[in-house]
Amino acid sequence: MTPAQLTAAPLRPDATEGDRARAAYPRSWPTLVAAGTTVFLWASAFVGIRFVGHDYSPGALALGRMAAASVALSAFVAFTAGLRRARPPHAAPEPHGPAPRRAALPRGGTLGLIALWGVAWFGGYNVALNAAERLVDAGTAALLVAFAPILVAVAAVLVLGERLTGRLGAGVAIAFAGVALIAASGFTGHADKVGVALAVLAALLYAFGVLLQKRLLARVDAVTMTWLGALAGTAALLPFAPTFLGQLATAPPAATLGMLYLGVFPTAVGFLAWGYVLSRWTAGRTTAATYLAPPVTVLLSWLLLDEVPAPLALLGGALCLTGVVLATRR
Repeated sequence: MTPAQLTAAPLRPDATEGDRARAAYPRSWPTLVAAGTTVFLWASAFVGIRFVGHDYSPGALALGRMAAASVALSAFVAFTAGLRRARPPHAAPEPHGPAPRRAALPRGGTLGLIALWGVAWFGGYNVALNAAERLVDAGTAALLVAFAPILVAVAAVLVLGERLTGRLGAGVAIAFAGVALIAASGFTGHADKVGVALAVLAALLYAFGVLLQKRLLARVDAVTMTWLGALAGTAALLPFAPTFLGQLATAPPAATLGMLYLGVFPTAVGFLAWGYVLSRWTAGRTTAATYLAPPVTVLLSWLLLDEVPAPLALLGGALCLTGVVLATRR
């Protein structure tokens, strides 16, 4: 069915919320490709960090990654601004597409909150995750970070006053059981307690970033927010510049290329593709897509890093993802 047919065909009087969501956000191959690309890129980031982390320290890796991401995002923002300036002033918007939204630079308190978001997500989260993956394997880190949606749901109850449902409570309990199994044995049969704690810290920063992002996206478009947040995160990481320059001079080319890959693809391209998906899918569908990232990470780390998962950890990972799906499902 074409978008025009969807517009012309009235909804049934007894249409469910799911029916209305499917009508408002029809499936399309470009959106599916963008979602799949994002999941793969974000999953590959865990493997890339594990690979590059042998030659770059956590802070230096975060700075190099975010510097590359900031350059790529700045180029994209400049390119799209040039396209807007070249567009005829009375050009008609794309039929049945989202209304065009002018990307105005935020000011005052909004700009300060975006900077805080960028420092926490692109700065703190990256350093914590990089440090964690020096001590735990990529699969363990990915599954522990996947616990973040649970933290977001709990924070929504405690901070935002949302209702605590039985499904949320059950999901939290199941996910906690899964995390406990992973923390006890590690995904490859060995668990470093400091590494697990750092991965949990990364999940906390991830959850904080998501909560703040949800509030800020009502005031600023996703591309502008991602770009400014990346610049803020890069600025916050500048104290690691001397270490970065020293390690850049001695690191093998493969590690430096891996660092550039992390910045350009999982960070810049991944976040831009995710913004595209968010504008065309419901929140529930986009959240469900992220559940694929940990299994893809496990497969990639198995194939590329020879990190074979232990049976008990596989059970813990399955419990963790089951709890997250149960708690966040609408």
